[in-house]
Amino acid sequence: MTSLTLVRRIKTRPSMLFDLLITAEGISQWWGPDAGPVLMAQSDPRVGGRYRLRFRTLGGIECETTGEFLEITRHERVRMTWRWIDDTDESLIEMVLRPIADGTELTFTQSRLADEATARGHEKGWNGSLDKLEAAIALVG
Repeated sequence: MTSLTLVRRIKTRPSMLFDLLITAEGISQWWGPDAGPVLMAQSDPRVGGRYRLRFRTLGGIECETTGEFLEITRHERVRMTWRWIDDTDESLIEMVLRPIADGTELTFTQSRLADEATARGHEKGWNGSLDKLEAAIALVG
């Protein structure tokens, strides 16, 4: 098993960023590796609640993910399971928000990945998603 960690400095307060990480409206703005559309987003953001999201890449590939919220500490931390809808391998995602002078430091970690090749693929996808998250924050102001 392996993991990946990505750190971003985002120019907004943790309170502004937090809902984008857990609500259906929020995740529909940034999940997916490229500018392809989110086709469906559902989220029940509470411990034990589930989420489900389907997106289409610019290359026309449709992907769907699902998982369960394990921990939600408002404006600070989210832990949840994550898996492709047609796969049994489940990983763990943790997003930690830390206030900094010019906004929020977001530390995104995905663990329990099968191997290094899987981690590299997810790293590319999550970097694309986090780019979209930063763009969504920039639009809000």
